[in-house]
Amino acid sequence: MGRIFISAGHGGIEQGGRDLGAIAGGTTEAQEMILLRDQVVPELRSRGFEVLSVPDDLSSAQSIQWINSRARPGDVALEIHTGSFSNPGVRGATVYYIANNTERKNHADLLLLALLRRLPQLPNRGAKPDTTTGVGNLAFCRDTNLPSLLMEVGYITNPDDRFLIQNRRRDMALGLADGLAAWSRAVSGTGSGNGDVTYAPINININNQTYGEQGVLINNNAYIPIDLADRLGIDLTTIPGIRRVQYRGVVYVKAIELRDFNISVGWESSTRTVILRSILQICPGQLDRIMGNGHTSEVQLMMFVKANNENALTEFPDLPKLYREEATIEGVNYDIAFSQMCVETSFLRFGDDLKPSQNNFGGLGSVGGDPEGATFPSARLGVRAHVQQLKAYASLEPLVQEQVSPRFRFVTRGIAPLVAQLGGRWSADLEYGTRILAVLRRLYESAGLL
Repeated sequence: MGRIFISAGHGGIEQGGRDLGAIAGGTTEAQEMILLRDQVVPELRSRGFEVLSVPDDLSSAQSIQWINSRARPGDVALEIHTGSFSNPGVRGATVYYIANNTERKNHADLLLLALLRRLPQLPNRGAKPDTTTGVGNLAFCRDTNLPSLLMEVGYITNPDDRFLIQNRRRDMALGLADGLAAWSRAVSGTGSGNGDVTYAPINININNQTYGEQGVLINNNAYIPIDLADRLGIDLTTIPGIRRVQYRGVVYVKAIELRDFNISVGWESSTRTVILRSILQICPGQLDRIMGNGHTSEVQLMMFVKANNENALTEFPDLPKLYREEATIEGVNYDIAFSQMCVETSFLRFGDDLKPSQNNFGGLGSVGGDPEGATFPSARLGVRAHVQQLKAYASLEPLVQEQVSPRFRFVTRGIAPLVAQLGGRWSADLEYGTRILAVLRRLYESAGLL
């Protein structure tokens, strides 16, 4: 039987100070996850499983390194977190898995089902690929060498979820133990355990052509020869954190890593083929330029935002149309503006800092220092102000329409023509641009453009 690694998320040292994670209701994410883990571990051990608890004084990267240095075939790893959001109405459990791994999605569903059997009061937010997270990937799912999942057991910022986390901890621990036991049994026995590991071969299709060499399947993740990445003009040898596996004289890398270099990555399970596309409808060099043309239709924008929040367009049914019209007038890429709106409003869920009644879809500040930010009399003017502010950062060209963005004149014109350059300017978050691009890639993937 394989072993089980458990990490209590946000328990380590990050950038010189202890990272407590989210703080709400007089408690912290770190405290609650450590208490929960400390009930899961003895429960699993009482069932005959060997469990390794990741030390709490390690950073996220150190935790992954700690697991990797001890990992053996048949082992699994879970990191537990709580979700947090400024809107206290958001709640529920989610399990994240590495994108394009159907088997890992099944494992994620297994964990969720086991937890919800014990706690049916907890809403199921579903198993989701790590590409749906803020920055488009999760290190714990990507960099851990063995099958790994990251679970949000509820939202600490929601009073109902927080009550369950604190007062139904035993039931939650039993649910996690049930799921981990089932997952461990499903994974155990897939490795030879004698050091002579054999990986299943897979086919590679690139730009609708069969590639002359096969890849391999490792922990149900598609790996391709690194020579293929070189042929695509991607030098992965200079990027830390990229896992390389040498197998029978060939170096392989995870195919999903190419996604960050504007290579479309898919999987066809019936033929065991990884599908790669480097010839895209969107020029990769234009992907992150704020000034330019959008590529999606109004319907594609509607479908995308509703897929992430089924109630998103209840109050603002014309928002996709407004973004296409207003951004096109000013020469701004409406796909980027719409993706930024999704980041700022959490797909129109809003929160304490931003209310729907403000019609402020870009999180714009006011000139007078109103703590709630700017307010606009209509959705159209709110979109127009957002687009104008983007143009202020990205272009030296004058506005076509009358200025409605309150802080337009304070921006150094043309200082940030690329999305990544908005980080630290539009938002204090240095990963802000990365978060927008992660949503933009998901939008284009949903529309079949990437």
